[in-house]
Amino acid sequence: MLAALVAWFIGQTIVHAWDGLRHHDWTVSPLWLLASGALYLIGLLPSALFWHATMRAIGQTPGLFASLRAYYIGHLGKYVPGKALVVILRAGLVRSPGVGATAAAVAVFCETLTTMAVGAFLAAMLLAICFREQQFFVWLSLGLMVLAVVPTVPQVFRRLAQWAGVNRRNPQAAEQLRRLGYTWLLGGWMAISLGWLITGLSLWSTLRGLGIAASDNQPPLPFADLPLWTAAVSLATVAGFLSFIPGGAGVREAVLIALMQQSGFTAADALLAAAMLRVVWLAAELLAAGAFSAVGRRGVAP
Repeated sequence: MLAALVAWFIGQTIVHAWDGLRHHDWTVSPLWLLASGALYLIGLLPSALFWHATMRAIGQTPGLFASLRAYYIGHLGKYVPGKALVVILRAGLVRSPGVGATAAAVAVFCETLTTMAVGAFLAAMLLAICFREQQFFVWLSLGLMVLAVVPTVPQVFRRLAQWAGVNRRNPQAAEQLRRLGYTWLLGGWMAISLGWLITGLSLWSTLRGLGIAASDNQPPLPFADLPLWTAAVSLATVAGFLSFIPGGAGVREAVLIALMQQSGFTAADALLAAAMLRVVWLAAELLAAGAFSAVGRRGVAP
């Protein structure tokens, strides 16, 4: 039933993304789009490792493969309304004699909010430094950062976990959560920041794959324009996440298109890039989830 639910909403996402593509004349370089998908999956890896490290920090003993498998398969749950299925899938897939479902779920919330907080912070910092004229987007990213950062402050997160009844389900939870301090959080921020930079390169690779150039007709540069790529994908993704719309559909594209237009891209090119980026990312997520699911069924030890 869960698989059917995920498949239905993913199908709707594909339909909407394709509608954004079929009204435009476009050419494609498949290798650039393959590179974009690979960069996206690599960009998710620091967040997956942070989730794994968080579970280890609170006394769980998941295997690295089991954590990665649960993370990438569970990522598909974001396309179902409410996003709760992400927690259900990841916690259920990683649960084992050494990993409690409640602890895994707490770690999911912690990783997700930290990833969004880092993304909003990077967007605000990069826009404020490199694109000062984009005042609306600077303030938007700052507001989103506050919404995501506050729950991840160790003292606040522990209190929220207590209010959610974690202590009732797991008597050792209070002691375990005290292990999540500022050193752990700083390490997560550093690793996840790298992930967002790599994800920014995924947007650049998509633009190259579509042959899209800015107003000066020069091919987009990977590193000279990296602040724009990173700010665009991080702000769009965080806004989509906090909208609670499945997959951030519409919201993510709206933010990405608006920021790209303000940075010299035409409206048509920005719309095309946003739609293709969703298709590429979704295809990459499906391939990764399928590969991890197939390997897991063949009995690879976690």
